[in-house]
Amino acid sequence: MTLGAAATLARDAVLQLLVLAAPMLVASVVVGLAVSIVQAATSIHEQTLSFVPKIFAVIGVALLLGPWLGASMVDYTTRLFESIPALGAMP
Repeated sequence: MTLGAAATLARDAVLQLLVLAAPMLVASVVVGLAVSIVQAATSIHEQTLSFVPKIFAVIGVALLLGPWLGASMVDYTTRLFESIPALGAMP
């Protein structure tokens, strides 16, 4: 395996990680911002109040996008396994 092939594998893995994590992270940030605005408007400064809506948002996005996330992981893993023979043949 060459250095370029290893770099390509690492880059693809990081990109796949970002694609899988981004929807849940965005949902968490949006819900956290909305809860923060409500807390500022109502002068409620309870720090633990924002965790429950964030958890529900992340679980909801994971359930909604679960089939797509699973298919994306299977596709990436299949491509990775199919590339193993070509990686071993490189000088």
